[in-house]
Amino acid sequence: MSAAMEDTTDVSLEDARQLLIDLVSIPSPSSDEAEAAERLVDFFDAYGREAWIDEVGNVRAPADDAVLLTSHVDTVPGEIPVEVTSADETDVEREVAEETGEDILWGRGSVDATGPLAAMAAAAVRTGVSFVGVVGEETNSRGARHLVEDREEPRAVVNGEPSGATGITLGYRGFLAGTYVATSESGHTSRPEPNAIQHATNWWSGVEDAFEDDEYTAVFERVTAKPVDMNGGISDDGLSVEATLDVQLRIPPSLDAETVRETAEAGLEIGTVSWAEPIPPVMESPRTEVARAFRAAIRKGGSDPRLLRKTGTSDMNLYAGVWDCPMVTYGPGNSDLDHAPDERLSLVEFDRSVEVLERVATTLRGGDD
Repeated sequence: MSAAMEDTTDVSLEDARQLLIDLVSIPSPSSDEAEAAERLVDFFDAYGREAWIDEVGNVRAPADDAVLLTSHVDTVPGEIPVEVTSADETDVEREVAEETGEDILWGRGSVDATGPLAAMAAAAVRTGVSFVGVVGEETNSRGARHLVEDREEPRAVVNGEPSGATGITLGYRGFLAGTYVATSESGHTSRPEPNAIQHATNWWSGVEDAFEDDEYTAVFERVTAKPVDMNGGISDDGLSVEATLDVQLRIPPSLDAETVRETAEAGLEIGTVSWAEPIPPVMESPRTEVARAFRAAIRKGGSDPRLLRKTGTSDMNLYAGVWDCPMVTYGPGNSDLDHAPDERLSLVEFDRSVEVLERVATTLRGGDD
């Protein structure tokens, strides 16, 4: 081991698994991450690493900034009984364990993203690199937004989200959310003039038409426009019709948020739209130092690396929008199980991801691999 790597501490896979199970067992929906954050701090303290919870709730464990390992502490709501099922069980509902020959951890967050979070915590202690567990990713990304304002840019970033132990995510679409509001005079429904509800639906139909793509265009390259909530009806005083429509648009790397906003507003004649702060798309090169380190680490484990692009959005978008350093997203788990009622993670895959992250961090620190 080189002199630069003397600040490392061994963490057994058994201890890493226990951290994972403990964190999955602690409910941590957005805005209720405090208990899980304390468990993470205790984990770092047990290995002699300085760690604390900052003013927004992030778990900070600074060390060598050759790479920052970061994932989110929060999960979406939903209770899933936490249990580990082994490959020799015969319960039909647990047949996935039999099929894979691996122990399976069931529970909310096991995939998104407590699995990546725990794997990164273990790898950070093993290799002496920086770690942050951020809060609020599933809602407003308040933890990541605070982080990019509060600390210096690291030399590289690995963001934690499920990609599978052999997957490397290089790209995400951006995100733009808006709220349309319109008001019209009330009147008898037999009258032909459109009311506020019709104005809202007419505007949204125009937005969908403006972003319509042919079926041969990859989803990653499209703008996806979705209404997510609508309220409308006669006002309390009975004098008007009101309509409110909440919408979300996903932005491909070929476009920017301003272009998408202008297109969405081009057909706006009645009503107003207020837009939230956008999250820009990101597409990293597969030839960066970080991507190369992951490909080598995955191959060293006997697997072929897979380069991925995700149609959703993650905190990596925010990091890439502020920090000019190479980055990827990585973590154990099948992303098809994100937020699912049967969310589960192979513990063997979790072990493999800890080892991949250790190899990557060691390489980026310039140590022996």
